[in-house]
Amino acid sequence: MTNQRDFLKLQPLTIVVIGGGAAGFFGAIACANANPYARVILLEASRQPLAKVRISGGGRCNVTHACFEAAALVANYPRGGKALRGAFSRFQAKDTISWFANQGVPLKKEADGRMFPVTDSSETIVQCLMNAAEETQVELRTGKQVVSVKQLPSNEFAINLKSGETLKCDRLLLATGSNPIGYKIAKEFGHQIEPPVPSLFTFNIVDPNLRALSGVSMNPVRLRLSVPEQPALEQIGPLLITHWGVSGPAVLKLSAWGARMLHNNRYQATLSINWLPDLQQEQVREKLLAVKNEWGKKAIALHRGVDLPHRLWQYFITRIGISAEDRWAEISNKTLNQIVQEISQGKYLINGKGAFKEEFVTCGGICLKEVNFKTMESKIITGLYFAGEILDIDGITGGFNFQSAWTTAYLAGLAIAEN
Repeated sequence: MTNQRDFLKLQPLTIVVIGGGAAGFFGAIACANANPYARVILLEASRQPLAKVRISGGGRCNVTHACFEAAALVANYPRGGKALRGAFSRFQAKDTISWFANQGVPLKKEADGRMFPVTDSSETIVQCLMNAAEETQVELRTGKQVVSVKQLPSNEFAINLKSGETLKCDRLLLATGSNPIGYKIAKEFGHQIEPPVPSLFTFNIVDPNLRALSGVSMNPVRLRLSVPEQPALEQIGPLLITHWGVSGPAVLKLSAWGARMLHNNRYQATLSINWLPDLQQEQVREKLLAVKNEWGKKAIALHRGVDLPHRLWQYFITRIGISAEDRWAEISNKTLNQIVQEISQGKYLINGKGAFKEEFVTCGGICLKEVNFKTMESKIITGLYFAGEILDIDGITGGFNFQSAWTTAYLAGLAIAEN
């Protein structure tokens, strides 16, 4: 004879996923696929799900990064790398590639390691996730804004919607990204929230002459970011001068590692740029001395002797106070050293941050020590799970933020599916 407890075990699970982004969809699909008898409901506040997937990578969707060793992969996460180490041993970039390939969406690798769909269209990824959700019978409900969640004495969750409707479920996955509702729900359940602040942004530099060089790029440069009473941060890579300051991969990486530090200092900092990091300062000086000796009668503005864009060179000498007519033979050793200093250790004052296109990544979220990274379940509330950017995890640019979303969502989906 079946007793009541056994009968309850036989009842199909009702699972609700809040958040129709990359993590929400992937978690819902993984859950529904692992437990076909479960009822999986995916709630999205807006009318159009997967909005961030659509705009990512300039509309191409940087799905992941070709980095297949967990130890190497975690090095790309300013926050959360340690917690992800074990998670990546169970689902990482190669698994993401295989998953999408099995859905008929092959990915391609670019020279810098970023991976995109071969179609170069984010819509391919959107349709893939939408189709997979439909095939696994995930119930997608758009335009459903959650206002609160309570846990009932039965351990079920009661989800109250703005429409007045209440949904009940056995297990709940929060994949709300940086939306405040996710933090609010988690906090009400007793979770600590690391204050969310922007990550992955460009630097504003108030220097009209530098901004006039908008479009000039250098690869590589070495950047050093300093704020008072904090250890300096360094990064090497491509830099792009813009009409508001500087951008490019090196700047974005530096902004990610310095996100909290910069926020606390109100985005006021000093940026030191070595424009020719492959040369020692003395090597730069020797090259300039060679030009001075050979082209003494020539204008400094027209004969630079080092591998820099002409407009950038002119900016340097103007910044020092050298006129367009000044000749190499006329400059003192002090002035020569000033040029070397500008090239190797030029100082620029950061006065605010810009945006990184429409891709917004936050540093901060649910405290990781309160989450079991084998299952992504809350250590405080049984039946409550987390995935994606709601966690205090963020990666540098290059597909790493999506990879942490796929990984945490997949592990959460498998764990939720278990009876």
